[in-house]
Amino acid sequence: MSQRLVLQRLLSLPTRGPLASHGRAFGTSAGRRSTFNVQDGSDFQDRVVNSPKPVVVDFHAQWCGPCKILGPRLEKLVAKLEGKVLMAKVDIDDHTDLAIEYEVSAVPTVLAMKNGDVVDKFVGIKDEDQLEAFLKKLI
Repeated sequence: MSQRLVLQRLLSLPTRGPLASHGRAFGTSAGRRSTFNVQDGSDFQDRVVNSPKPVVVDFHAQWCGPCKILGPRLEKLVAKLEGKVLMAKVDIDDHTDLAIEYEVSAVPTVLAMKNGDVVDKFVGIKDEDQLEAFLKKLI
């Protein structure tokens, strides 16, 4: 019975307006495009090491509880900077080689990179004020 209600609600979406053509509303602000998932080593080289903008690199894992808290906090603050800083997300289980190369021994580990060099780093969870201070040093 509940499945029928869910289906009815989905079918009753507006037939006009922004939801009509897509079925869902997703933002496409510059902030969202500032965050990306690293695909492989060459993607990391191209989009992080060779980036003309500062990049915050979030080394995380799906099984990491603190990562699930820190990641969205960091994404929100990076989005507020409107493209002045980029954010790369690196899953250590998928990209063990990058984790080893950047000496990640615990997650979450966050690196601040500028001109291809690590200029700052922290391990663990931080509150929003600490994260803002961390990001402001990059600009």
